[in-house]
Amino acid sequence: MLNSKTRILIIVLILIAGAIYFIDKNSARRTGTNEIITIDPRENEMSKEEKSKRYELAKEITTPDGFINTDGKNIAINDLIGKKVILVDFWTYSCINCQRTTPYLNSWYEKYKEEGFVIIGIHTPEFEFEKNYNNVKTAVEKLGIKFPVVLDNDYSTWTAYKNLYWPRKYLIDIDGYVIFDHIGEGAYEETENKIQEALNERVAVLGENKLIDESLTKEASVEYGPRSPETYFGSARNNQQKSFLFPNENWEISPEFSKNTASNDSIVYSYTAKDVFFVAEAENEIIVEVLLDGKPLESEAGDDILRTSDGKSIVKIKEAGLYKIIQSDKSETRILKFIIQKPGLKAFTFTFG
Repeated sequence: MLNSKTRILIIVLILIAGAIYFIDKNSARRTGTNEIITIDPRENEMSKEEKSKRYELAKEITTPDGFINTDGKNIAINDLIGKKVILVDFWTYSCINCQRTTPYLNSWYEKYKEEGFVIIGIHTPEFEFEKNYNNVKTAVEKLGIKFPVVLDNDYSTWTAYKNLYWPRKYLIDIDGYVIFDHIGEGAYEETENKIQEALNERVAVLGENKLIDESLTKEASVEYGPRSPETYFGSARNNQQKSFLFPNENWEISPEFSKNTASNDSIVYSYTAKDVFFVAEAENEIIVEVLLDGKPLESEAGDDILRTSDGKSIVKIKEAGLYKIIQSDKSETRILKFIIQKPGLKAFTFTFG
């Protein structure tokens, strides 16, 4: 039989062993272990209440007119909140500013789509031909866009976001708040940093054990120099066409575009820019001869310019979209002339880079 001192000693040893086990079991380990140690997911993040005082909640896609790259399914922003970080990009396919942002969007989508990131391109048309589903689908394929695109032909989603610009990006965090937005081109590094921050917050919220720390997509350095303003051919935005674009009267002017009615009609425009783009279409293919300061284009010829056997520089216009006419090394003041082979060309706008 144990005496009282022995029993007390045994009890003390049991208590000490229990205390050591308890402390060891509930301490974070500094050595390797297969156990995943998590922290309070909101410990280092802004609470929803704090966000509500600083940011607005994202708006839902409204009355969509078609979906591209969604495997035939409808998509909704509300279905993604709490699961994904979402970048909403308002664009339209004939906009050169939008086209120049596309390589960055494609890069981000490929880099982060497996990390809980999705891009939704909201295609809000500037011109009537951009409402055509097949036109948009062709443009999406040509630009190599793999992320979902939603047609917003009635501007309802555009209006819900109170947007006024192409392109414009809205970054939506896992809680559904618009935590960042950017108008126009540029700020690519800043935008990608914000994407990474939002993805790391998502990791914390969902209790995942990873860190989003990819190297940033390299931003191309572009200097445009002085540029003429965008010039519209339709009466809705400009009523000076006949005084500085058309040297004859053979044009029908409608709200969105002007259409030539005779063979060899011309457009003459003095501009200042590095690059020139032309938004146009024709029911049947029309050949347009292009002259710069009275001469055929040489090294400054854009991607859509062709050279004929007799030395002329031409562009073939049919599909509705943006044609690259001039791509030069520096901004200069030049005189551009189009000689249009036959009637039926619809001219929408000149844009410059």
